Amino acid sequence: MSKLTKNQKLALGKIEAGKAYTLKEASELVKEITTSKFDASVDVDVRLGVDPRKANQMVRGVVSLPHGTGKQVRVLALCTPDKEAEATAAGADYVGLDEYIDKIKGGWTDIDVIITMSSIMGKIGALGRVLGPRGLMPNPKSGTVTNEIGNAVKEVKQGKINFKVDKSGIVHTSIGKVSFNADQIRDNAKEFISTLLKLKPSAAKGTYIKSIYLSSTMSAGIKIDPKSVEEN
Repeated sequence: MSKLTKNQKLALGKIEAGKAYTLKEASELVKEITTSKFDASVDVDVRLGVDPRKANQMVRGVVSLPHGTGKQVRVLALCTPDKEAEATAAGADYVGLDEYIDKIKGGWTDIDVIITMSSIMGKIGALGRVLGPRGLMPNPKSGTVTNEIGNAVKEVKQGKINFKVDKSGIVHTSIGKVSFNADQIRDNAKEFISTLLKLKPSAAKGTYIKSIYLSSTMSAGIKIDPKSVEEN
């Protein structure tokens, strides 16, 4: 394990052991404890009281972050020729169909999101082995399979993200950048956690939100009091 730098030690010293911070406090503190020289991502990890192995306790969804993600999201629109102009006008980075399907079959995945239409999912199904492990397979539940290609591209570009609980019962996602101000970080985190609360499966028993941690790339995690999420 590498030795901590002086700045990292100072950052760790700002986190009070065992304390659960309010979301407002954590949003301010995460900026203070970040020592990276680049614009680090701000991440949220939420442990849920669900059993993801059971279909009726799976938690997945989409959320539009009020202040976006701060990332440049590369969007591929796989669509019919009559939708290409719409996708391009909405800001898609790549637009087409057969030529991109062939590129993906060859191993190309230099994209973050794929948006397509239900009428051509038959062609895209064959790409599952390449796209599935990378989380790139379009899905109607995430809004990435739709005939409203333009709207879908705009939403993704403006900060719409997909999330899914992992096999350990944790939902992890990035909700912004350290360069955001504290209020923007809090707003985005609050929107994400509030969405999780709305998605609580009826089959889930006991405590639903078990823990929430806010961190930045390479920083320590800051424990958040779940009750504080509803505070203004």
